[in-house]
Amino acid sequence: MPHEFSVDVTCEGCSNAVSRVFNKPGGKVCINSEHSVDVLLETLEKTGKAVSYLGPK
Repeated sequence: MPHEFSVDVTCEGCSNAVSRVFNKPGGKVCINSEHSVDVLLETLEKTGKAVSYLGPK
């Protein structure tokens, strides 16, 4: 099931940080993964940006 997260990206550097982690553009990130929401959230938090889980997509 895809999960949607909101990632606080305010510049290209922020977007690049998220892209390096998930190879996706900044803003809302939709992830289809077998990993738990907790694992995905922990990985997104490695960008150092504010992240929140928006729910299943």
